[in-house]
Amino acid sequence: MSKLETALEQLLFRARWLLAPFFVGLMIAVIALLIKFCKELYFLMSGVITGSLANPIISILTLVDSALLASLLLIIAFSGYENFVSKMAIGDHEDRPGWMGKVSFSDLKLKLIGAIVAISAVELLKSFVESDTMTNAELGWKVGIHLTFVVSGVLFALTDAIADRGGKHH
Repeated sequence: MSKLETALEQLLFRARWLLAPFFVGLMIAVIALLIKFCKELYFLMSGVITGSLANPIISILTLVDSALLASLLLIIAFSGYENFVSKMAIGDHEDRPGWMGKVSFSDLKLKLIGAIVAISAVELLKSFVESDTMTNAELGWKVGIHLTFVVSGVLFALTDAIADRGGKHH
């Protein structure tokens, strides 16, 4: 039974590499966002120069939105890879982000919900800038959805704080 158990455990341990393509896919998604970012930046700059851009704030908020989402994908890919697949063998490289190797699954959840709240806030701001094209009901739904993200973030943080405090007493 011991050999079977050892073989099963080895198989399960090696199966963690099945997650690696997901994290590579997230980096490909960052490339797609970079293309979208460059396209939006081009339209912003050409519109500002020619004076044809009606509202540069919308373009700028779209750029911020893309940057936040790309950062989120990077954090998920790096942290997910290090938490679930393998430690990155980059040593003490001078450009190594300070959070690498220190973001637990719980921290990752909080960073994720924080980024979602930030992205939702940017989208909500874009909606209010364009509010003349939206109904009050549509704006209300957007505010409600944003508040749902905010409340979810607070509840995630409270749950983690309670779990951390409970773990310290035992």
